[in-house]
Amino acid sequence: MDIIAAISTAPGIGGIGIVRMSGEGSLKILDKMFRAKNKENSDRTKGYSLKYGEIINPETNKVIDEVLVSFFREPKSYTAEEMCEINSHGSAVVLREILDLCLKQGASLAEPGEFTKRAFLNGRIDLSQAEATADMINARTKLESRAAIHQLEGYLSKKINEIRGKAMDVLVDMEANIDYPEYDIEEVTEDRVKSDLGTIKGELEALLKSFEDGKIIKEGIKIAIIGSPNAGKSSLLNAMLKEERAIVTDVAGTTRDTIEEMITIEGIPFNMVDTAGIREADNEVEKIGIEKSKQIAEKSDVIIAMFDNSQELSVEDKEILKFIKGKKAIIVLNKSDLKSANIEEKIGKSYEKIIYISVKEEKGLEELQKYLIAMFKLNEVNLDNENIVTNIRHKKLIEKAAKSAEKAEETINTGMPIDIIAINIKDIIEDLSKITGENVSEDIVNEIFSKFCLGK
Repeated sequence: MDIIAAISTAPGIGGIGIVRMSGEGSLKILDKMFRAKNKENSDRTKGYSLKYGEIINPETNKVIDEVLVSFFREPKSYTAEEMCEINSHGSAVVLREILDLCLKQGASLAEPGEFTKRAFLNGRIDLSQAEATADMINARTKLESRAAIHQLEGYLSKKINEIRGKAMDVLVDMEANIDYPEYDIEEVTEDRVKSDLGTIKGELEALLKSFEDGKIIKEGIKIAIIGSPNAGKSSLLNAMLKEERAIVTDVAGTTRDTIEEMITIEGIPFNMVDTAGIREADNEVEKIGIEKSKQIAEKSDVIIAMFDNSQELSVEDKEILKFIKGKKAIIVLNKSDLKSANIEEKIGKSYEKIIYISVKEEKGLEELQKYLIAMFKLNEVNLDNENIVTNIRHKKLIEKAAKSAEKAEETINTGMPIDIIAINIKDIIEDLSKITGENVSEDIVNEIFSKFCLGK
């Protein structure tokens, strides 16, 4: 493989920046531009060591920067290749100049995710662990980062390989029975195949069920805040965010478009969407905003329907109550610091929860937050003892494998020949192999790594 190089730290100014090189001969390139303070060449430097010195321009002998260089020897590196990381000051100009020197001395600019791709191709990690690396980089909450590190450490891979191994054991015995019927080989009985398939199917379905939590951990819970104008929707968003994100005025209909922001409550990401006040509007722009509000509410995981507790229910309020009926919704009665109009009696008890709040006095917000957490039971997720599927690609492949297990059971029940059942078992093995990368097309691999950042 070619020697590759890239800046591995994020764009912008920082205390330290890193230029990374990998591939056989990368240390020879380094020797042309790195002058160690102890004057020792890199061929005498052990792996897992750090050396202090200067990066110089070989053509002019000009010092570019004082640096620390990390040395890694094959196969004990991130890519399982000979590798080095140049730790310089975080100036974008300096980093670019160091990278340009690497390229002039024979390295090629790395493609997005190419270092991790080499780690996968060289067998240091499997494909699901490679994907977890990207998840770790993009994690927005502690829970999301914990889920990513759990997968990066190979817990999901281990479980997938365990299920695949069970399917392989069944297939080996079945094929022995098919290929060598004349020998005295213990037959795979129908009851045993059913039992093994039941176990495999059960474990696959448990992984599928975990995706409900995994999707929330990775993408967050989408909450639409709806209500009539001046119910306090924008004020609630600002209070939850603890910043003035949405404009708040006494003028009804201030919010014309949606405003979406993410907040974290007890490590869980919530994507909160402040919507336009729902009412009969003459203004075309406001009409578009109201229609968009309804569409977002339809697609959200939960609706917070806000009402002004100091006012009687309006025609618009009654329409909102009709709109949320049968949906996952929380009724929030705002302005509870003012004289109550007793609208709870008129709302009825057919809704999941009614919470009194006063955004102005910051009362009831903690109860609302606790209830949101309880609705999705994410405080019960134990990432130390459970495998949580967070990746949609993995979910689809596990789903296919579970359907193949179900087909195999149906095939047995209809009395089909054993070699037909074997086809379904092979499908299970093939789909699970695609998760860890033992059996995956080059196009899929390229697509996965193209989504990585440059330098990783």
